[in-house]
Amino acid sequence: MYFTDRGIEELESRRGEEEVTLGWIAEQLRTFVDLNPDFEVPVERLATWLARLDDEEDE
Repeated sequence: MYFTDRGIEELESRRGEEEVTLGWIAEQLRTFVDLNPDFEVPVERLATWLARLDDEEDE
């Protein structure tokens, strides 16, 4: 198990039943980066990866 799995598991257990929009998630990511600028690159990579999940050329 990766260390990050703990955070993912906590997110799922605490908020897994909630419904949110991608707009809400984007705003939370912006707020997180504003508060934690050292994480700008990983958050950008995650957001780009999520945005392109259905792109056929990445397959």
